[in-house]
Amino acid sequence: MRKRFKKWVMGRTDVMDRILDDASEIHDQPRETIKKQRMELVREMEERPGYERTVEAEQKGFYLIYHIVAVISCILLIGVLLYTVAMLPRYGEENTRADEVVERYVEHGLEETGAVNIVSGMILDYRAFDTLGESHVLFTALICVMILLRVDHKNMRSEYEDYYTVLSDRYYSLERDTIIRTMGKILLPCIFVYGIYILLNGQNSPGGGFSGGAVMGTGLIITAAAFGFDRVDSFLPLRVSMWMTFLSLMFYSFAKGYVFFTGANGLENHIPKGVPGAILSGGLILPLDIAVGLVVAGTMFGFYSLIRRGNIGGA
Repeated sequence: MRKRFKKWVMGRTDVMDRILDDASEIHDQPRETIKKQRMELVREMEERPGYERTVEAEQKGFYLIYHIVAVISCILLIGVLLYTVAMLPRYGEENTRADEVVERYVEHGLEETGAVNIVSGMILDYRAFDTLGESHVLFTALICVMILLRVDHKNMRSEYEDYYTVLSDRYYSLERDTIIRTMGKILLPCIFVYGIYILLNGQNSPGGGFSGGAVMGTGLIITAAAFGFDRVDSFLPLRVSMWMTFLSLMFYSFAKGYVFFTGANGLENHIPKGVPGAILSGGLILPLDIAVGLVVAGTMFGFYSLIRRGNIGGA
């Protein structure tokens, strides 16, 4: 089952093949015979009088129901949003709950999180569960885009040679451009160093996982544009990229799950917060920033790679 799902995700299998294989086993007939019978049945249905009118009526009915459901869904969503806005306190009015939360963040944030940057303390400590969901949304989006855009290069090369040449990465390659390569050599070290700095210093100054990951993802995109995907694939192949994202999310889930469990039960988590202002401070904020940054960088480069060549990395 796992191998079949992996082949389907990689674009190396056809759902109809499995259906024909199952039908062949049930009816004890060769696969080609089942396929031929199915094609004849479809042809007979298409030749029946009124078939086109029936299909057209079914399509109209589907689109009618689709538009009705879409309109109702939009009206319900608008109603929920308007009700939520109406329940919010007016500007300048006192809001006891909000004031208590703000006071807690400002007055006790440094003591409870160990982070000088209170924004990082909120995102990766007080509201770490929300950030975990956002990271999983990025990972899920990457998987969905990969399923939709991934290209089966073997079949395309054999069946659509001319079209494959147009889609190939080298058809749009910029690595021979002297200006891009030269600027890449100058800028890329600065970009990666700056991205690492933002990533590691998020608990002390503006930055963190999302912004640092975005900078490093941009560096990977510029590397691929200036020096070709082969250079990126040499240190970030598909397997490494997938494992990097998976392990980052797993670490985030288990680490914060442990903290949530101990906090909910009034237990001490025994994770040192370090000296505020130092790099190794903020408890789990620094390793969580690194995990989020790896997910963001991998997702950004994954989107670019899938759009450019229909693949994330070399096998």
